[in-house]
Amino acid sequence: MKRSVTVIRTGPQALVQDLGRPGHAHLGVPPSGAVDPDSLKLANRLVGNRETAAGLELLLGGARITAEASCTIAVTGPAVRVWIDGKLADSHQPVHLAKGSTLEIGTPDTGLRNYLAISGGIDTPEELGSRSTDLLSGIGPAPLRDNDVLELGSPGPAAGADVVPPLRAPQELHVPIRLGPRDDWFDDAETQLRQGSWTVSDRSNRVGVRLGGTKLNRRDGEIPSEGMITGAVQVPPDGQPVVFLNDHPTTGGYPVIGVVDRDHLRFLGQARPGTSVRFRPIG
Repeated sequence: MKRSVTVIRTGPQALVQDLGRPGHAHLGVPPSGAVDPDSLKLANRLVGNRETAAGLELLLGGARITAEASCTIAVTGPAVRVWIDGKLADSHQPVHLAKGSTLEIGTPDTGLRNYLAISGGIDTPEELGSRSTDLLSGIGPAPLRDNDVLELGSPGPAAGADVVPPLRAPQELHVPIRLGPRDDWFDDAETQLRQGSWTVSDRSNRVGVRLGGTKLNRRDGEIPSEGMITGAVQVPPDGQPVVFLNDHPTTGGYPVIGVVDRDHLRFLGQARPGTSVRFRPIG
């Protein structure tokens, strides 16, 4: 009999995510996957899963889940309160759930996204080698709804850890950016980026982090559509940059002034609206 959990309440948004499906841009499919992959990999290690196992990405927490079988869980990402059957428990370490027990996750103190790993991993069907939900193309499982039942894979031994500090999302980000390929569309692109300042818009999502602030001066017009990669900083005619995240379109017609290194995208993906952003050109 398959092990499973029931999602009693999803919170603002709950998505099945693993490490994504890179390598399919030629098919028009973005990489998707966890916006903060380090937090998902940590959660999987804590419960004895492979780092590639699928877990849940929870936007601003709020989820309530009942175990239909005995399992081990771990919640990672920003600091957040966790309750098991109404009793306060610890995040960022393995926690056992007995059959019938209910897990409730609060709202993180900082940041946007927590990650829940369950021993055995979420066993939804794979599409193009991944179980990730892709909000742009609709590939993968649909966003979770209240009372959805999720089947689990076979569990392994929990790894455990002595102390695992939670992520703390800063209120100001200094983001390294490599210029190009279309920085020639901008008057002294490096200086504009270095001297500008922005805040994260409330219109940001898994497709991209929209920024508002200093207008980047660029040529009029558009370029023929060309390939886009995760981390590309595209600048539409209004001069307000957009940093592409995991569910970004694979082509675009606005110039890309630079690219943010993938190791720093997790911090943008955890940035709440109003977070200050400064770019630091490198290379």
